[in-house]
Amino acid sequence: MSFFLTTDQYRNKTKTVTRRLGWANLKPGEEFMGVVKGQGIPKGGKIERLHAVKCVSNRREPLDEITQDDVDKEGFPHLRPIEFIKMFCKHNKCDPWQVVNRIEFTHL
Repeated sequence: MSFFLTTDQYRNKTKTVTRRLGWANLKPGEEFMGVVKGQGIPKGGKIERLHAVKCVSNRREPLDEITQDDVDKEGFPHLRPIEFIKMFCKHNKCDPWQVVNRIEFTHL
């Protein structure tokens, strides 16, 4: 899973929640590898692995229902929920009411 926009938060383990338009099939207990960037790597380039994490929970919820606590867990304690929603929508080209997968994980 790519953490291009939150590489620092992932590395320093302050990010424990992520919202994704995909990854609906990820199940609690499954482990996955965080990477800096997973797509758009130039020919001959290599995927930079970060470290493994384990899924705690994965549930569907509207993006615009995010709480301040979850904004903090996303690694953005300096943002208010509306600011996080605007940033997410800009980078994912979606609407604030988009139903997303809220994935909580623990760092291994």
